[in-house]
Formats: sequence, structure tokens, C-alpha cells
Amino acid sequence: MPKPYKILFLSAEVDPFAKRGGLGDVAASLPKALRDLGHDVRVIMPAYQNIEAGYPGVEPMAGTLQVFTGSGSVTCGVFQSTLPNSDVPIYFIGEWHLFNRPEIYGYWDDAYRFAFFSKAALELARAIEWRPDVVHAHDWHTAPAITWLATAGQHDPFFANMPTVFTIHNLAHQGHTGWEIFNYLGIVTHSLQEEGYGEVNFMARGIYHSTMINTVSPTYAQEITTPSGGAGLDGLLRHRHYDLHGILNGLDYEDWNPASDGRLAAPFSADDLSNRLTNRRALQNKIGLPQRDDIPLVAMITRLDGQKGLDITGHVIHLLLNGFAGEAQFVVLGTGAAEYESMFARLAGYHRGKMAAILAYSAGLAPLIYGGSDMFIMPSLFEPCGLGQLIAMRYGSVPVVRATGGLADTVQDGVTGFSFYDYNSDAFWHALSRAIYVYNVDKPRWQQIQQNGMTADFSWPRSAQSYDQLYEWALARHGHT
Repeated sequence: MPKPYKILFLSAEVDPFAKRGGLGDVAASLPKALRDLGHDVRVIMPAYQNIEAGYPGVEPMAGTLQVFTGSGSVTCGVFQSTLPNSDVPIYFIGEWHLFNRPEIYGYWDDAYRFAFFSKAALELARAIEWRPDVVHAHDWHTAPAITWLATAGQHDPFFANMPTVFTIHNLAHQGHTGWEIFNYLGIVTHSLQEEGYGEVNFMARGIYHSTMINTVSPTYAQEITTPSGGAGLDGLLRHRHYDLHGILNGLDYEDWNPASDGRLAAPFSADDLSNRLTNRRALQNKIGLPQRDDIPLVAMITRLDGQKGLDITGHVIHLLLNGFAGEAQFVVLGTGAAEYESMFARLAGYHRGKMAAILAYSAGLAPLIYGGSDMFIMPSLFEPCGLGQLIAMRYGSVPVVRATGGLADTVQDGVTGFSFYDYNSDAFWHALSRAIYVYNVDKPRWQQIQQNGMTADFSWPRSAQSYDQLYEWALARHGHT
């Protein structure tokens, strides 16, 4: 059993309270896995509109919190609860003007919203008289806490010499704002080479000021140190490469378990895949496709964003449904950019009876797609880790992916799925054609690929062990034993 640490988790998203992507999944699952290792983990996130409106199980804390900023003292409230199915405490910083809004992100004052949250989260730790051994911050939204701890916080006895870990979930989102933010935070510091005149880049600050850094897959950790993958921060990341680590995200095996998932039409396991046919037929019926058992059903569940490789996908789907690898069906579930919604709507209109496009968010339908489809495509331009391929493998849907980031780390070509390297439609089509060929002509091998994916271990306990090591290194760097 590792030595227990007190770990303060800061995140803008925590599922199920607020989630827009993989960040919310990690912030919900990793603390529970760390708690199972014996650590005292406390999670803090903003109190968004759904929390203020009265979220089930979330209660207001007594009293208020005073947060000192360059604009004066700000009074805010705090809510509290526990992460679902755990005893891990979670706190919500409630500031009506900053967080009581319909969306999580996308406002002109986002930098100030999350700067305030970062400062308030640290003040909350002081208020409850709980001094963390490590502060673990996620993405640029919580980098102001890392920056404050490394600068002004060094003069505060409660926070001085406190180790920090900074996790990069998506380097593309960096949090740019003006230099005045440091006056707001009470910080005196210097500019970074990665910042323009009068500019602050919070992603760069998190990387620069943290004790240890990690990304959510080993391959992504390498990719971001290159000019093509570094989003302008590759020089800084190369400078800190000794402190940069890649730890693969896990999957919550309690939430995602085909043997007990009530959202499926019928349960199944790696030992008995026969009920996948029941799920396939239920899926076809639900999305309005002919109930055919003799052709591959290909699926895609994604945020409709350029990062997801959608500009090389339309042509491939057109080839697929025109029968260039034999007859097939296709279903896509997702919402996002209008151009990609329009693309899939047009394809579905052209290929009636062969394709279904559900251009919406439907958490209830997703498990049935995973459990009823034969193949799952993820042709991402870049993918820090990826969750879809992990769920697909768990549910016996064979992933066809571009070998980038976490997709390269989790999908073994010809063993647990099929992959391609070059970012173009030809390479993508070749990989999908290979998968369809095996599906059509070699059923025993296909079933073995399914079972290999279903039995692979991508659980959170495995990832938590790596984070435990990262905390140990961060503490040692600060002279703690």
C-alpha cells in the first residue's frame, strides 16, 4: 500500500455535474481510484447554473468564503457533495455573476472566471483547514492556481513549498488573456517566451510553473514536444521534457460493463458474444435501419469537430455505403460544427436505408451503439487519449483508428483493432477495408480480435498507480519524504 497523500483536485469539469469531454470523465473517475489506494482526495469545481438551481445530493456549506483579488475582496458561497458511488468529497465554488450561466465555457471573461475559481479553490482548502500534500490541476482553467502557488503563494506559510502536478488534456485550448490578470491574482512575475507582448497564456504558465507535468497518453506526451503537435508550446515542453510524463486515461469498468449495462437490449461478455446480435437488431430497429445480420454495421460517436478527422471521413463513408468493400450500414451519433452536421445529414439523405445520422447528444443511445455495432471509427487528426475506442473495445465493437496519441497506445493493429498512420482518406479507407475483409471472410479471427479488446485492461486502478508515482516524484522534488 503506497503512503497516503492529501491530494487537492482542481477541474473545470467533473462528470456527472458538468462534462464537455474527457476532462470530466478523468476528474470523476481518477479521484475514486486514488481513494481506493488510500489517498485523501478532495475535488473542487465551479458551481455552474445546474448546481445553483439545486442539483440532487448537493448541499450548501455554512458560511461564506472571502477571496482576495486585485479588485477587492469577493464573497462567494460553497456547495458540497460526494462523487457518485464513493466517499470522495467534492466542493463547488459558487459565485453568481461568474458561474451561474447556461454554458461552462465560451464567455469573454473566461480567463477571469477561472482565475477566480483557482484562487477560491485554494482559499477553500485553507478555510476547511486541510493542507494538501499535492495540488493536482487540470488544463488551462486551473493553471492560475499553479501560477499563484509558484509565485505569490511562496510567501504564504500555508501554501509555501507545495508540490503541484499539471495534467494536459488538450494542448490546443490554452487560455489567452491580458497581463492585467496578474494584478487581479496578486502576482508579480515575468513574461514567457511563448507569450506575446502584454499577453498571458495560462496553458504555458501551467507547464512552466508546475512541479511535474503529464498528458493523458504516452504517445501524446511525445507528440506535443514536436512543432507539428506542440501548438506553439513545443519549445517549452522540450525544455521540461524530464518532468513530462504520459499516463493513459482509464475507463470506469463499473459504468461501462456490457455484462451488467441496463441500457443494452441484452447483456453479454467476452466469453459469450451471442447476445451482441440482439443488441444489433435493437439498434437497427431504434435508428430505422433494415434488420440485416449478414453485413457489417459501422459506427461513429463523436463531437463534430475538426480534431476528430471528419474532413477525411465523408469520402470514406460514401465509399463504404456505395459498396466498394461490400454491403454495409453506418450510424453516426454526435453534434457540433454546422458544416459537419450538414455533411452527415446529406450523406444520410443520399444513402437512405443504409445510414442513420443522429445529430444530437444522446447518452442513452450510445451504449446500444457500442454494443450493437461491428466496427467503431476514430480517424482523429490528434487525440490526447480518446475514450470512444476504449468503450468500443470493452463492448466488442472493433475500433478502426488513426494511430495518433492515445489511439496509438490503446489499439494494436490486427490484434485489438485496425489502424492507419497517414492523415488522408485513402489510408483511412484502406484500414476500414481491411477490417471489413476480416469480418466477412474470417469469423474466428474477427471474434478473437473482439475478445482481445474486451479483455484488455484499461481500468482506472492501473492508471492510478502511475499517478501515485507522479505525486511521489513531485513531493521528492520539494524535499518531502
